Amino acid sequence: MDHPPASGGSAALRLDKWLWAARFFKTRGLAAESIGAGRVSVNGERAKAAKHVKPGDTLEIRRPPCEHVVKVLAISDKRGNATAAQALYEETPESRAKREAVAAEMKAMPAPVFKGRPTKRDRRVLEKFQRHQDD
Repeated sequence: MDHPPASGGSAALRLDKWLWAARFFKTRGLAAESIGAGRVSVNGERAKAAKHVKPGDTLEIRRPPCEHVVKVLAISDKRGNATAAQALYEETPESRAKREAVAAEMKAMPAPVFKGRPTKRDRRVLEKFQRHQDD
């Protein structure tokens, strides 16, 4: 089976590979898992890991508590440094503003104080909070 070339203007690449190369996920496995869970969409539609992305596609990547909306600028199947990864995409101004607002809100929240082992009630509250964040 022939794969599309990784360089050139009209190239396409598997979604999980591109997300890994663009440094949104540490491994391709984590990228594929997130795609399978429905946290990544391409051009407004839910995608599978084998979906090919090309320059001009819009991706919505939900990694709680943040959501990234990016436009694919280039294709690369090689994972480079952060500077090279940022050249592969452009984040929308609305997405950047939302992420910064969430970051500021989280920074303003007081740090939770746990003394020793959490009680059963504390554990239930924490699990409820974590389930709410995954939605």
